[in-house]
Amino acid sequence: MAERYLITKDTQVEGAAVPELVKLKVERNKKLASEKEEAAKAKDAKQAEERKGLEGRTAEYEKEYESTSRELVKLRREAKVNGNFFVEPEAKLLFVVRIVGIIKIS
Repeated sequence: MAERYLITKDTQVEGAAVPELVKLKVERNKKLASEKEEAAKAKDAKQAEERKGLEGRTAEYEKEYESTSRELVKLRREAKVNGNFFVEPEAKLLFVVRIVGIIKIS
């Protein structure tokens, strides 16, 4: 929870009398600052791990797309050599239309 808040850095003059509540506040702020630092490190590590996973998946997708495009080029060339026609694959797309009847029964 401490990672979301600004933690003030209280400065104290050496040799000056410090009230008990101020001492408690300084100790609390030190504890919160260390918690904030630990939370920030954990968050950075988690983000680095997620980014590594994303990069891996991206590489797999790029490899898949590249192999698909190479396969299409190969099929086009093969059809041209054999004197055939190559029909491009169509996109997988589906349109769904819901028609409601006159008496609202569908």
